[in-house]
Amino acid sequence: MERRLVSKCPICGGRMHITQLHCGSCDTSLTGRFAPCKFCQLTAEQQEFVEVFLASRGNIKEVERLLGISYPTVRSRLDQIIEALGYRVEYQETDSHRKDILKALSDGEITAEEAIKLLKR
Repeated sequence: MERRLVSKCPICGGRMHITQLHCGSCDTSLTGRFAPCKFCQLTAEQQEFVEVFLASRGNIKEVERLLGISYPTVRSRLDQIIEALGYRVEYQETDSHRKDILKALSDGEITAEEAIKLLKR
């Protein structure tokens, strides 16, 4: 059974660093400081979302259907992942966007904290 890479310290929450790699075939080991891939640093939930998003070829309606979540929730999760990967997200300030956020909140699809964060952008 393969284990997932732990990116945050379970004690203090700090960022973990990879310091050793080992080949089980020839018993070679490398030590140093290695950076994990950007996607390895996403949470398991975020990685699952990315997998569904890619498998549905970026079709948001299909992501909604497969995960049973609304459009604003799909957008919110996608924006969070984009930011977690180190990219800047441009937000549209429209009444429709605000209504979508408030609907997702009232439907229980996002938390009040997530709604506040999205509305402040």
